Amino acid sequence: MGHLPDGVLRAPGPSSVSLTDLPTPLGDHNMHDRKPVQSWLTDMDGVLVHEGQPVPGAPEFVKRLRASGKPFLVLTNNSIYTPRDLQARLNRMGLDVPEEAIWSSALATAQFLADQRPGGTAYAIGEAGLTTALHAVGYVLSDFAPDYVVLGETRTYSFEAITKAIRLINDGARFICTNPDATGPSVEGALPAAGSVAAMISKATGVEPYFVGKPNPMMMRSALNTIEAHSESTAMIGDRMDTDILCGLEAGLETILVLTGISTRAEAERYPYRPSRIVNSVADLIDEI
Repeated sequence: MGHLPDGVLRAPGPSSVSLTDLPTPLGDHNMHDRKPVQSWLTDMDGVLVHEGQPVPGAPEFVKRLRASGKPFLVLTNNSIYTPRDLQARLNRMGLDVPEEAIWSSALATAQFLADQRPGGTAYAIGEAGLTTALHAVGYVLSDFAPDYVVLGETRTYSFEAITKAIRLINDGARFICTNPDATGPSVEGALPAAGSVAAMISKATGVEPYFVGKPNPMMMRSALNTIEAHSESTAMIGDRMDTDILCGLEAGLETILVLTGISTRAEAERYPYRPSRIVNSVADLIDEI
């Protein structure tokens, strides 16, 4: 079978690839083909919280998840905060999410590096979410001939740090970025995020980074492994077609788009791939858990 652009599943035909290895068939009419959902992955911003407030129904959704005993993880591409920081932030908004149920691009990046090159060294640009995750997997942070330059999110990108990263990459360090997001939200408007800074470093070095966070299916697979879940019985809830839904689809999960964040129903129709279904918010999913 040839390359399937953007995870689109064509009509089955003679092939050496098992259909079970491919993304879920699309559309509500295929829902009966999937196993019942036993594990849940959900994005955070735009799904559970929006502009500093809980999405209506989100506290009840999380409460039902916890009561069900089903494994779940709250995912975020933001690598600034540690799970403990995010737990406190969510708790202030009435969302009782355990620390161990939070999975960030920083944690996924650290796990990826630990698998690739155990006990390695890295020059990290980022905040506590990234540096804590790297320390936790036994990495040493160093600017002396590091194995990797790891770029994460920070509110205070330093020109000096970026210059050092460029020189280390030119000297042979491998370039990793926690997530490809070009901008991040703030009260005043958009902020440049890791993807934008990565583009600047790439322009200066000619080296493209490996992005670990969404929409890389690596983020989903590391999350599934963390809760020992299987793709065929796991659902991914997200508010962005280009990250959450694409990532879930390529990892073989059921994908549910909620309309409380970025993507609208009309915008979703413009993509060459579709979510398994679209619901107004997580409040519509409470009775399914």
